[in-house]
Amino acid sequence: MLQSIDARSGTPIGEHWPESNLAQIAEAVDAAEAAAGDFASTSAPQRAALLRALAAELEADREALVALADRETGLGLPRLNGELDRTTFQLRGFAGVVERGVAHERIDDAAVAGPPPAGRPRLTRVRVPVGPVAMFSASNFPFAFSVLGGDTASALAAGCPVVVKGHPAHPELSRRTAALASRVVAQQGLPPGVFQFVEGASIEVGVALTKAPAVAAVAFTGSYKGGIALAKIAAQRPRPIPFYGELGSVNPLLVLPPALESKGAELAATLASSICLGAGQFCTSPGVIVVAEGSAGDAFTAALATALKDMQPHAMLSPGIRATFDRGVAQWRATPQIKPLVDARDGGPATLPRPFLAEVTAEDFIANSALHEEVFGSAALVVRVASTDQAVQVLKCIGGSLTVTLWGAEVQSDEAHRLVRVATQVAGRVLFSGVPTGVAVTAAQHHGGPFPASTQPFTTSVGYAALDRFLRPVALQDAPQWMVDRQGVPA
Repeated sequence: MLQSIDARSGTPIGEHWPESNLAQIAEAVDAAEAAAGDFASTSAPQRAALLRALAAELEADREALVALADRETGLGLPRLNGELDRTTFQLRGFAGVVERGVAHERIDDAAVAGPPPAGRPRLTRVRVPVGPVAMFSASNFPFAFSVLGGDTASALAAGCPVVVKGHPAHPELSRRTAALASRVVAQQGLPPGVFQFVEGASIEVGVALTKAPAVAAVAFTGSYKGGIALAKIAAQRPRPIPFYGELGSVNPLLVLPPALESKGAELAATLASSICLGAGQFCTSPGVIVVAEGSAGDAFTAALATALKDMQPHAMLSPGIRATFDRGVAQWRATPQIKPLVDARDGGPATLPRPFLAEVTAEDFIANSALHEEVFGSAALVVRVASTDQAVQVLKCIGGSLTVTLWGAEVQSDEAHRLVRVATQVAGRVLFSGVPTGVAVTAAQHHGGPFPASTQPFTTSVGYAALDRFLRPVALQDAPQWMVDRQGVPA
């Protein structure tokens, strides 16, 4: 059963309702399949109009949506209003991308007379939508990675119907947003199968959606455990399908000696705020801080601990996420090789999470694979390194990450070259200033990374290249003129 819960008090609100059953999931997928052909053949202006209308309706219902999101997530009105702005921005951004012809890009090679290999027929390479996309909403971004978030926007921009699975942590918000989307689809004169919605907290709902024969791709943002289980199901189907999963990341941040010496105290305060932003419930939250041994590194680590002690993260998104955070911190605390600097048990209301910071040597961190795993929340490990070699080893032992941040690499040097090289090998985004908790929606963005950060590191779930996930290339040989005249729009 599903029910809206006040995130701050844990109080149930209103009536509960059943999750989608197998028949309802099948009906939703069938409707998406029935709409797929006609929606794939829509023009750029039609798709752009849909995306812009969705953005306008979100803004029109802003007050009610944001209030509901705040009740179910506890993220606060300023954060949620900003997130709704991002959501409408990316919907309109994808509309502009479609209008510029990106979804209908084509390559036309004229025929060449004569025998092969020099001679050839006319070939026109186009891109066609893959078909219905199953989209799993995330808990930590109730707008931007949820019902009408980036995965939905990019799939619709590509010409694919979506079947959205709402997240049970904000079920009433998901229902209201889904109803809004269905109204807009109808107002645009499109078949209802273009947008379908299912819901449920049980494993069976996600499994049934992933197994549905008409589903052509899955977009997922969530836990490593859940993502891996669904990825295996997608790969083991009679007709395997791509699974675009974002599974979590520790986002190493390296504070190099030049940064320590020039503005260590300022950077420590900035980093503390990033660790606690949104109670640490960002997929790009910095969880491993690499700091050189020595007095400057000691001062930076002390300043970071001092700044964190004064912070009080707000309530976490759900009791389950809070329990997982508490277990992760307890496991770190029980590890004899680490030295707690800011302990989650030190003061503050028991109902609210407390930041946790600990220090560990590079040797002990590298040797203990359990320390390489993400603790989702306001927690981080400071890893003290004696050399660039050790910093490189730390990055390599962590494995794939959404981000790596290098503070102090502005001046070219052999050490900077080595660190940049390994950072680009293990991460999808490398920062040289600022903090990783903030992902711009733009053409150059890449939000993904080598496994285990994501299951498809060549693709992004943020930015306009996200629609490439849902378009498949097809070469048309000696196509008749009426097909060439469609200029890449599928028949």
